Amino acid sequence: MQSRMQNPAVVLSGAMQPILDVFKAVHTGGVDKQTLELVHLRVSQINNCSSCVDSGAKAARKAGVSEERLATVAVWRETPYFTEEERAALLLAEAATRLADRPDAVSDEVWDTAATYFDEKQLAALVLMIGVTNLFNRLNATTRQIAGAWG
Repeated sequence: MQSRMQNPAVVLSGAMQPILDVFKAVHTGGVDKQTLELVHLRVSQINNCSSCVDSGAKAARKAGVSEERLATVAVWRETPYFTEEERAALLLAEAATRLADRPDAVSDEVWDTAATYFDEKQLAALVLMIGVTNLFNRLNATTRQIAGAWG
């Protein structure tokens, strides 16, 4: 596989830094780093973004996520390896990524489950992590960025 072009956020000067600033802000929201990394990885899996799955798995390992949990995040509902808080975050991540799959994309039930475990600032961090990950996934998948090419 060969990339079609550089990542668009690199091509247009001034685009990457604001995206990275949002990503940095996400990490000030009080959500456990492992939870954020699991959310990033799951969203990237859903969007088939090989570059973000690769970098996301590396970042999750660095944050202390075990190989067992990394290997099963795609099937988190069927495994005992995730906390209820992580399950709520993953449920929200899936719903907010698959917006077109149902009329009520992020149902009150999904939202209320997440709100049981996360306060408003934490919910903001999760929603922003989901959004930024979806943005990176769309940039990378569209332009066929190569897994591992970003270091």
